[in-house]
Amino acid sequence: MNITHRPVLLAEAVTALISGPLIQKQNTAKNILVIDGTFGRGGHTQALLKELPSSAQMISFDKDLDAITVAQKIKDPRLSIVHDSFAHMDQYAQAESVDGILLDLGISSPQVDEAHRGFSFRREGPLDMRMNTDHGMTAAEWLEQASQEEITHVIKTYGEERFAFQIAKAIVAKREEGLSPKTTTQLASLVAGVVRTREAGQDPATRTFQALRIFINRELDDLELGLKAALNVLKPGGRLAVISFHSLEDRIVKQFLQARAKVEVPRGLPVREKDLPQSALEIIGRLKPSDSEVSENPRARSAIMRVAQKRMGRLV
Repeated sequence: MNITHRPVLLAEAVTALISGPLIQKQNTAKNILVIDGTFGRGGHTQALLKELPSSAQMISFDKDLDAITVAQKIKDPRLSIVHDSFAHMDQYAQAESVDGILLDLGISSPQVDEAHRGFSFRREGPLDMRMNTDHGMTAAEWLEQASQEEITHVIKTYGEERFAFQIAKAIVAKREEGLSPKTTTQLASLVAGVVRTREAGQDPATRTFQALRIFINRELDDLELGLKAALNVLKPGGRLAVISFHSLEDRIVKQFLQARAKVEVPRGLPVREKDLPQSALEIIGRLKPSDSEVSENPRARSAIMRVAQKRMGRLV
């Protein structure tokens, strides 16, 4: 199979899950279930399948129909493919039934490189940006009807763009002239005409395109729901590994893990340490790509993987 997408932190992600205590116990191998929340082009899924026993089962999710088409070419009876968001994984796996979960939150290279998907400001294509092209409003359709205030909010919130107001004002002005942006290059050019300064090496449209993609696909909503679902379906001792690519994602992951890795006890309450309730998660670690991986794959430079393990025994 020709996989054009290069998965980030591939070996590290596989090791993080496979080295979990449940998968390491060979006497439970027949019950192993692993979830890959974003199939992409199958790099992580196939690497995990190589390490799992023949009796294991794996579920891979993706909202992208192109990814599902690639996934269906894998002839492995252990693999189940689901065309849905990982946010709904608890609808496909029972509570405390999963040994390991991987969430790779990055957009895949084919999605960026294929102009007709509308994700890239460098390639001329329709301003679509939907992961699931069977559902929802395109970015162009939303920009055609959203208010200036709504556009400002989305670009500022999801792109952390300090020129959000000026960009939104320019988009609405073009729309009133009957020239609402319909293609990627039209929007990129419009943004470039407003954003006069930018970090070295960063295109002026980077943050705006990121913001629209996140908003159109409800990526942060899915992440928050997916993390809660993951904690629900993980077995005690099961591992969760999450690879994020920008600060908004990583902040949500970090805060979720930290909040469930500690137990709050009212100050002054006379409780002995051994009597404290147990937290839901144990944080295993945080990894970034090596210099050599970033050199070979520049798209990996912003990636951060956080790994946690669901605690055994009584949880809070």
